[in-house]
Amino acid sequence: MDDNRTERSCIDCAVTACDGKNGMYPDFCLTAKLKPELLETAVKLYIEDEANSTVMKAAAEVEAENYCKMTRVEEIAEFASKIGAKKLGIATCVGLISEARTAAKIFRHKGFEVVGVACKIGAQPKTSVGIDERCCEVGVNMCNPIMQAKLLNEEKTDLNIVVGLCVGHDSMFYKYSDALCTTLVTKDRVLGHNPAAALYQAGSYYSRLFK
Repeated sequence: MDDNRTERSCIDCAVTACDGKNGMYPDFCLTAKLKPELLETAVKLYIEDEANSTVMKAAAEVEAENYCKMTRVEEIAEFASKIGAKKLGIATCVGLISEARTAAKIFRHKGFEVVGVACKIGAQPKTSVGIDERCCEVGVNMCNPIMQAKLLNEEKTDLNIVVGLCVGHDSMFYKYSDALCTTLVTKDRVLGHNPAAALYQAGSYYSRLFK
């Protein structure tokens, strides 16, 4: 789309004055244009909802106390501890079962109860839910993120952790999980599960992204 026709938003900003730095808000700034009642509603949800308040305070403390010190897996353990979580659920891709096993070992070492559910749970053929047979070229059985969520719901987990679920399957898991969710690993087989690498190299090695 022509830049002149693009509706500007935060992703087009190079100022980020909203984070407390000195600078003028650009003319398309969403902060500057916020409806006061909408902002007030959001802020009240952080203050008046006890669960929200606990999560926000814990997240801020983890960041402030461990900024550039802890790895993601350590931060998740610290966050889980701060919100009083005792039982952690891991929703993992079968292709990252080794990584999920290591994560579980770390969390158990830190005193958490951990239960994990792999994506192929139920061993159902992809065609049984209307998926085109050509998709079976990369595996006959379907991923089952709804079942993963429902099993962890039955386990009454306090916090669910996603390890490498496929794009879209992770969305379905988040949708059906009763517990709060966070992500430990985002799958990107091409880039060693570091999808940000494509963004860093979008102007050179991955210029094809703009073709």
